[in-house]
Amino acid sequence: MKIVECVPNFSEGRRKEVVDEIVRSMLSVPGVKLLDQEMDPDHNRSVITIAGSPESVLEAAFRGAQKAVELIDLNKHSGEHPRMGAVDVIPFVPIEDVTMEDCIALAEKLGKRIAEELNVPVYLYGEAARRPERRDLAYVRKGEFEGLRESIKTDPKREPDFGPREVHPTAGAVAVGARKILVAYNVNLGTPDVSVAKKIAKRVRAKGGGLAFVKALGFELKERGISQVSMNMVDFEKTPLYAAFELVKLYADRYGVPVVGSEIVGLVPQRALVDVADFYLKLEGFKPDQIIEARLKENANPLEDYLSELSMPTPTPGGGAVSAFSLAQGYALLSMVAGLTLKNKKYQDRWEYVKPVYEEAGKRISEALSLMEEDSRAFERFMEALKLPKETEEEKKKRNEAKEQALRWAAEVPLRTARAA
Repeated sequence: MKIVECVPNFSEGRRKEVVDEIVRSMLSVPGVKLLDQEMDPDHNRSVITIAGSPESVLEAAFRGAQKAVELIDLNKHSGEHPRMGAVDVIPFVPIEDVTMEDCIALAEKLGKRIAEELNVPVYLYGEAARRPERRDLAYVRKGEFEGLRESIKTDPKREPDFGPREVHPTAGAVAVGARKILVAYNVNLGTPDVSVAKKIAKRVRAKGGGLAFVKALGFELKERGISQVSMNMVDFEKTPLYAAFELVKLYADRYGVPVVGSEIVGLVPQRALVDVADFYLKLEGFKPDQIIEARLKENANPLEDYLSELSMPTPTPGGGAVSAFSLAQGYALLSMVAGLTLKNKKYQDRWEYVKPVYEEAGKRISEALSLMEEDSRAFERFMEALKLPKETEEEKKKRNEAKEQALRWAAEVPLRTARAA
């Protein structure tokens, strides 16, 4: 089964209702699974991780970009993280039965569509870059939204790969690319002096002669009264997390500043954390299959787990999810029969009619499973709306709007299930 991951970054980390609407637009695509959703108010940025088939993820990424262009105005945006677009960066990551070349093709296809349909200039970066210097995202984003306004018009080096030679008036520009799994890792320093974080970041990053496969910037987190060394671990297998942490700590000690914590933004492969544990605990002869969860996963029974969850005295999953599951089973049976027919030479004269049915049934299984998850999310969103405060007239208005949106979604999902049948 082909699985690709996509991790779009949006320049909004303070208005949850906006981020929720963007996520909802992406999840309206059948077969797309939400893996993670992170909002950072200091950076004023959200990182959304989705996965699914290449075609479905491509469509979901476009819908997310489309909604971001509609809802985010960079002229009103402020935050610690560099940005040049409402949807700032969209990387595709190969996960299963998908090559880097496949992801490059997805990036090119999405970039062309964003430019043509949304009128937003697009820069290809990472493995998809058409110019060597554009492999580096920091280079592509140099000058950010404000600086790019002029340079895109006059500097040949800033000409986009797709789209007009002028930034979108509110949505800026976007970088679309392909890369390996990246770990976003931040180390927090017990000082509000951002100059210390910037000095350490300069020494740690590869470009400054520090660690290979590490990109780093220094930020001030004003609300927390601290500063942060924010790192992208481009290849965590060649430069592990503990190496970055130790080097930051070494320089922090040099400047007389304590390390008060660290954080991982988004998802992280288990083996990256196992490497950290192995290093600090000095484990001898340790094997990953000694992890209890890994051993349990080998013997897991997803169907039994789902039925157990269904039997619990909780609102979700409920009837809508069960209906979608029944639909998935129906399409699975259809796929089985069509597949058997295609294997039987006795029906060779009917293969041209059966093959499209077989291919369509496979797609519909993913769609039905996606509807299962979406039905539960829709109901949970409605329950969240009911918990919103309602003391003032403004709060009542926001609560009613949230309820209306959630109800519309909750009604829409079963309707789509019925139509899919």
